Amino acid sequence: MTTDRFIRIFAGFMVLLSLALGVGASPLFVHANFLWLTAFVGANLMQSGFTGFCPLEMILRRVFKMPTAGEAARAVRG
Repeated sequence: MTTDRFIRIFAGFMVLLSLALGVGASPLFVHANFLWLTAFVGANLMQSGFTGFCPLEMILRRVFKMPTAGEAARAVRG
């Protein structure tokens, strides 16, 4: 799995989790302030799209040695 794919999965999971914990109609509702997590994830995705800087990608590459999509494509081609 590449960092790009993992980041998309992780961001989607965090948005759904924060909505489940922050929306009053949810059976998992805890507090409305969990909606701030949704806003943070969205803002981080947007700034990452403009700047190319993603803290999660740096962690995945340094700690878990996970390849980026470009590195994985080069490894397949040889």
